[in-house]
Amino acid sequence: MIVEEMTMGEFEDGLKTTKSVLIPFGSVEEHGYHLPLSTDTIQAYEVSKAAAQIIPLFIAPPVHYGCCRSTSCHPGTISITTNTLQCLMKDIVRSLYSHGLRNFIVLTGHAGATHKMALIDAGEELLTELPNSKLAVLSEYDLAFTEGREIIETIGDSHAGEIETSRIMYLYPNLVKGAGEREFPDFPQGILVRNKRKYWTNGVWGDPTKATSDKGRRINELVVGKLIEFVDILEKFSEK
Repeated sequence: MIVEEMTMGEFEDGLKTTKSVLIPFGSVEEHGYHLPLSTDTIQAYEVSKAAAQIIPLFIAPPVHYGCCRSTSCHPGTISITTNTLQCLMKDIVRSLYSHGLRNFIVLTGHAGATHKMALIDAGEELLTELPNSKLAVLSEYDLAFTEGREIIETIGDSHAGEIETSRIMYLYPNLVKGAGEREFPDFPQGILVRNKRKYWTNGVWGDPTKATSDKGRRINELVVGKLIEFVDILEKFSEK
């Protein structure tokens, strides 16, 4: 059930079959010279919609912005503060809760550590505020990395590398502009730097040259399956 495509009546009927909703969070962030700025949003939203075709599940409209620190100096990245991110998440969950939803899965396609921690902190606040609610924060990229470990060849592959390039090649091949080049960032350990692009020129963390559409398809299918399993786990979860 894709919320942005539903009528008021369809939303009401949907509540009779499930009280679970998945909220995709993405980013507007550089992904090298070959992938679109919406890569994180695309991945999170597409696996969410695929899961909803298999099980009863509301899919909220995606949040297209995230907190992007390491890529903040790269052209095209539009970052928001952690406070703004948390306020967005809390307001969205509160509103959905007011309409009768009780199980909330925040699925973030952007895997930045600060971004993820901000979402987790917001979730902890909501737990104390909303009675009978269940909340989870999942990293969509972490699911892809874990489930695709037997498929991916590049050790340490991450941002705009083999994994993400393969997935966008499968989902939206028309948005892939070239092959990209192998690159790994070289940030000084423990030192905060102003010009982050100086240590990460092309914004790739991995090897996109090893990407294929078939790898992307297989990884996506694995992530969708894992997501469906997790919805079932959350719905059955009961604190002792």
